[in-house]
Amino acid sequence: MAQQDCCSQPGLMLPADALEKMFAAAAPLIRIEEVALEQAMGRVLAEDIHSAIDLPLFNNSSMDGYAVRAAEVKTGQKMAIAGKAFAGVPFDGDIPAGACVRIMTGAPLPEGLDAIIMQEEANVDGDQVSFNVEVEPGYFVRHRGSELKHGQKVLSKGTRIGAAEVGVLATVGHASIKVNQPITVALFSTGDELKPVGDDLQPGQIFDSNRHALRSMLTEMDAKVIDLGVIPDDLEQVRAAFHKADELADVVITSGGVSVGEADFIKIVLDEMGQVNFWKLAIKPGKPFAFGKLPNSWFCGLPGNPVSSMVTCYQLVGPMITHLSGQTPKPAITLNATLTDQIRKKSGRQEYQRGVLSRNADGSLQVETTGAQGSDMTTSMSRANCFIVLPWDNEGVQPGDTVVVEPFNRILGGW
Repeated sequence: MAQQDCCSQPGLMLPADALEKMFAAAAPLIRIEEVALEQAMGRVLAEDIHSAIDLPLFNNSSMDGYAVRAAEVKTGQKMAIAGKAFAGVPFDGDIPAGACVRIMTGAPLPEGLDAIIMQEEANVDGDQVSFNVEVEPGYFVRHRGSELKHGQKVLSKGTRIGAAEVGVLATVGHASIKVNQPITVALFSTGDELKPVGDDLQPGQIFDSNRHALRSMLTEMDAKVIDLGVIPDDLEQVRAAFHKADELADVVITSGGVSVGEADFIKIVLDEMGQVNFWKLAIKPGKPFAFGKLPNSWFCGLPGNPVSSMVTCYQLVGPMITHLSGQTPKPAITLNATLTDQIRKKSGRQEYQRGVLSRNADGSLQVETTGAQGSDMTTSMSRANCFIVLPWDNEGVQPGDTVVVEPFNRILGGW
C-alpha cells in the first residue's frame, strides 16, 4: 500500500482542482480603458481588433529584381529597362511592350506588369537586361489583401499584447486600443524574523527574500503591484495591513503566516473579514496555500518557505491573475524527458521538483534535478529551467525513467 509522508493528508485537493475552484469563485474583472499603442505592451485586449486596411495595401514586390509582363519574357532575350521603382517611390512612367522596370522589395508593382524576376537571374547590359529564367504571372508578387482584407479580425478580445501583437496593431493602423485595466495586487510578508535586505542580521533573523521574488514574478504577470512591506507578528498590525490591502487591491497576497502556529494571525483576520475557501493542498512544495475572499478582494496566502512561495505563485496565483484579467489561462507546456538521477517520493502530493532540462547529441531530452530540493533553498530555483512534475500517486523514479517536465515560462525567466 502506498505510504504518505508526514505532511500528506487524505482528501487534500490537487493543484488542478484548486484552480478550478478559484476560477469558479472569481469572475474576471473587466474595467476598460483606452491606451495609446506605445502603452499597449503587456495589456489585455478588451475588444476584437479588425484591420483598417487591406494588407498588403497594394500589389508589391517580395524581391529586389525586375518587374515584367510574364508573357513577354524569353530566356536570354534582352529587354529595355524603362525605369526604377522603390518602396515609397513608385514608378509612374510608360512601359513599352517588351520593357521591364527595375524594382526593389516592397515597391508597388507598376500597372500592367504581373511578375518579378529576382536580380540574381538577371544579366544587365547598360539600359537593357536579359534573364536566365522564364516566369508565370504572380511570381514574387505580394497581392493586395492577400494577408488581410479590410475589416477582417486580426486579434481577439482577451489577447495579451506582446511585441508581435504591437507590430500587428501598427501594421493595420490602430494608434490606440481598448484594454482591460491591470489587476492590482497588494503584497506583504509577515514575520518578526524578516529584515530588509542589507540590514545587519541578529540571531534568528533572515532577509526578507520572498517579497522581492514574488514582486518580480507578479510584475512579469502584468499585475500592478502595491508593496506593503513586512508586517510584524502582531494581530493589530496584521489586521490593519489586511484592511489597507483590501481597500487598495483586487488580490491580496501574503507570504508566511499560513501555517498553523501560535504566531500565525492571518487565519484569525480572514475569519473576521471574509471567508477561507480552502486551506492546504496536495502539492509539494507549497502545501499550506490558502485561498479566500475579503470584502473587496481575493486572498492568496503563500507559504513562508521561499521555494514554496514561488512554486505556488507560479502554479496557482499566475493562472488566477490571468483569469481575472479577462484571458483564458493556457495549460502549461509539458515535455517528456529521460531522468538522469534518482528522485525519492511518497504518494500523497503532486511534486514540482526543480530540474535542468537539456538536449543530448542525438536530439533526445534529458533532465537532472538541481540537487537538494529543500523548500528553503532558493538556489534550487535559480539553477533550474524547468519543473519535474511527479503526480500525487508516484512513489519515486529512477535514472533512465521517463518523466514529465514543465519548462519555465517568462515569469521565472524561462525559455
